[in-house]
Amino acid sequence: MNAATLFGLCGAALVGIGLYGFITNPEPLRKILAFNLLGSGVFLLFGIIARRAAAAGLGGDPVPQAMVITAIVVAFAATAMAIALVQRLWETGRASIGSDSSETGEEKS
Repeated sequence: MNAATLFGLCGAALVGIGLYGFITNPEPLRKILAFNLLGSGVFLLFGIIARRAAAAGLGGDPVPQAMVITAIVVAFAATAMAIALVQRLWETGRASIGSDSSETGEEKS
């Protein structure tokens, strides 16, 4: 097993764990983290696909690298916006951040 195969398997595992966490967790912050984990796995898979193509003699294509770098920046901005939105919803009482609140979003008194 070479390094590219190992990184490919790690990327597939990150995608699977992120997808599982996104589906099973009802808390918004955990969904955001799971979505970031899923995205990181996809970025790793894109990098491995580009590396394997370069190793096969097809030439080093800079387009996948540029796409991954751009996607990382966009994912960071989207994560910051999602966390700000969840924080604003939590401050108004329309969303619960953790599992300590009730399921309907009502505050305990």
